[in-house]
Amino acid sequence: MPTPTHEFPNRDSVTTIREDGSKPFLHPADVRGRFATARRWSAYALIAFYLSLPWIQVNGYPAVFLDIADRRFHLFGITLAFQDLWLLFFVITGLGFSLFFITALLGRVWCGWACPHTVFLDHVFRRIERMIEGDAVQRRALEQAPLTASKFFKRILKHALYVLASAIITHLLLAYFVSLPEVWSMIHAAPGQHWSAFAFMFIATAVLYFNFAWFREQLCIVICPYGRIQSALVDDHSLVVGYDVKRGEPRGRPVRGAAASPEIAAKTGDCIDCTRCVQVCPTGIDIRQGLQMECVGCTACIDACDDVMTKLHRPRGLIRYDSQKAFSQQRTRWIRPRTVVYFFLLMVGASVATWALSTVKPANFGVTRMTGSPYILDDASVRNQFLVRIVNKRNSPATFSLKIDDAPAGLERIGFATDVVIGPLEELVQPLVLQQPRGAYTGPFHFEVRILGDGGKFKLERKVEFLGPEARLLRADEEEKRAKK
Repeated sequence: MPTPTHEFPNRDSVTTIREDGSKPFLHPADVRGRFATARRWSAYALIAFYLSLPWIQVNGYPAVFLDIADRRFHLFGITLAFQDLWLLFFVITGLGFSLFFITALLGRVWCGWACPHTVFLDHVFRRIERMIEGDAVQRRALEQAPLTASKFFKRILKHALYVLASAIITHLLLAYFVSLPEVWSMIHAAPGQHWSAFAFMFIATAVLYFNFAWFREQLCIVICPYGRIQSALVDDHSLVVGYDVKRGEPRGRPVRGAAASPEIAAKTGDCIDCTRCVQVCPTGIDIRQGLQMECVGCTACIDACDDVMTKLHRPRGLIRYDSQKAFSQQRTRWIRPRTVVYFFLLMVGASVATWALSTVKPANFGVTRMTGSPYILDDASVRNQFLVRIVNKRNSPATFSLKIDDAPAGLERIGFATDVVIGPLEELVQPLVLQQPRGAYTGPFHFEVRILGDGGKFKLERKVEFLGPEARLLRADEEEKRAKK
């Protein structure tokens, strides 16, 4: 059976970097099996999900639409204004704790099954490569062959399709930020009319092409922090892809005829050292050397080994999903301090994220004091001036009314005397002047400004302070004025 042309992997160095620092280009062999089939269909479903989000309409907007230009962020029917971005901290925290909990239980299942990098690399770009250049043996032979017209044509065609796939992904990524109709109009317009978007698409396409055409597994090993911190998240009870040393060792080639006696067979394990698990690994490791940082849990080695075991009429599962404890013939404990703590943090993060999103209103409301003097004092009154900002986050006009609570008697309002109508995704900034007669003024006080929307179906409040001089100073000033008269 053919073996890879690069150095045989060991645990003393990273498998995708040679001793001189250069990068060997890996050509993982094709594999078939139950995990390969499941990963293929789940990858197609994920690709459809990733690429369909800009097309799916929820409440009149794409399911995921990060409208940076208008500072609106639409996430599955929830609209967040720029002032609501603090809520995403709780959402991201909840997702982070979810990943911690899943990793503690199932190892790097995210990397092997759902990571966009793995999904597009294994099921788009490597499919293109195999379609044009053949299987792993043919690809290695083509790489070592001298440059011919056939090799030149295959390489040009492959990289042209790489660029095309990268451009398609980039354009759909851009649609997350500007919407599909806007992307379509940009495509038909001259690059100079949308030079910033054109530059983004050009750079992003180039980055994706470089990553999927050459960098590949290095992203998981060198750049992605998740591969680095997994050692802090998993333990000996976590489910990982591993090799059953007790069953497989010592390794030995299968023998036939008279040499295949029970005595000889008893001296060797089930592993026949065919290196098939190494040949199919997308990061080039030997899983028989134990759990390694480079392993992304893609399960290719499981299918490859199971296929060999089936042909040899031996039990499958020499390489399998299991915990390090189970490989050592010990019991796997699913409930343990690590998983309990991560699950508790997951529940806290999910609860806080749910609460944070439940506080999102269809409008934003703010009251700020106008610049300049905090108050104006004249012969008749004490006056405070504010700016009221109302943002309508819906895609339909909305009517708002402004109310003032906890205000003392005699407080007069100038502005917002009637209801205001704000158009879809628009905002209104309007002054609000409050004044109180000098005779009724008793000193600074707090009050509440409320806006009611949809006829009172929801309300937003802001606490505001009415500023002015101390009442005793004001009375002293008035007495002084009377004395002068």
